[in-house]
Amino acid sequence: MIELEQELAIFKQTLVRFIDKEIAPFYQTWEQQGIIPKALYKKMAQEGLLCCDLPQEYGGFGVDIHFNMLVAEEIASAGFMSLAANLIVHSDIAAHYLLNIGSEAQKHKYLAKMATGECIGAICMTEPGAGSDLQGMRTTAKKVADGWSISGSKTFITNGQNAALYIVAAKTNFDVAGAKGITLFLVDGDKPGVERGRNLDKLGQHASDTSELFFDNVIVTEQDVLGKVDQGFLGLMHELPRERLACACTAVGHAEGAMALVLEHIKVREAFGAPLAKIQDIRQKIAEMATQIELHRIMISHYKHLLTAKTLTGEQAAMAKYSCTEMEGKVVDMALQMFGGYGYMSEYPISRFYADARVQRIYGGTSEIMKEIIGHGVIGKL
Repeated sequence: MIELEQELAIFKQTLVRFIDKEIAPFYQTWEQQGIIPKALYKKMAQEGLLCCDLPQEYGGFGVDIHFNMLVAEEIASAGFMSLAANLIVHSDIAAHYLLNIGSEAQKHKYLAKMATGECIGAICMTEPGAGSDLQGMRTTAKKVADGWSISGSKTFITNGQNAALYIVAAKTNFDVAGAKGITLFLVDGDKPGVERGRNLDKLGQHASDTSELFFDNVIVTEQDVLGKVDQGFLGLMHELPRERLACACTAVGHAEGAMALVLEHIKVREAFGAPLAKIQDIRQKIAEMATQIELHRIMISHYKHLLTAKTLTGEQAAMAKYSCTEMEGKVVDMALQMFGGYGYMSEYPISRFYADARVQRIYGGTSEIMKEIIGHGVIGKL
């Protein structure tokens, strides 16, 4: 444990230097452009910050999951949530779908390129009329002589513009009900019939390319099936705990970043002839924020170890995602309030924290869905 903490401390120094040099000076421009340059992924890879917990045989460093999570947490803490969200989808979701349910041929074809930033990954589940409800999926994959023909549309796809590899969920068995009969496919972005739609205009996380995607008779081979035919739902369920814990980790990091901003502010901003920090109500709010952040930091620290040991349950991941993102929203809101009118001005970073935090309670499974998962799990144990 001590050795891991020492290694993480050294790794964090490299990460913070990279954030200060390669992200902070350019981030506002990326927000205005609505996209992060692909070149940044390659720069991150050169510093060992991309897909770092992949096994060495697939291009990673074979390090503990804590390293991967720390990258997203620190970037979120610095206030760059667009990048944190994109990295989670690439390094913690798409790459690990391939690692855990992909064939050896698929792993060797894509993972090393993902680790170098040459191939950016995306997950395509959400549809215009379905949202989190996989039962309403309308994208289909029909058997043809050369493999499968995929047709349909997806929306709210993170890395939608930058991705070179899309993991696409499509209905393949029309004789079964609900979310059964779904298959995952690996679809290269340059395949005929793949069309990137518009880059969606969002409330926050503007630099994260969130897009519509269209698939018009896209032909893929049997070698492009990820996992087993009709078993895609099981693959999705297997990977959700990691995804949701990653969201929880960025939520804690983001809340810590918001509190750091407000601590600096209340020491210099005066009201009634004294710094805000001298006001009892302000100190009590800081105490509430700090306590909630500390409690959730302990929670995710424990859950990271469980995920490393492959014992983190879906119910626990839902607890982390639900509680941490709700906490994030409250902490960021309280922080903005302490800035007064300035907090509502876009030139103040806390306003971006506020806008960026809101979607955390939606993507990766809404808070309401998380409570359903937790409730079913608890009641099932009675």
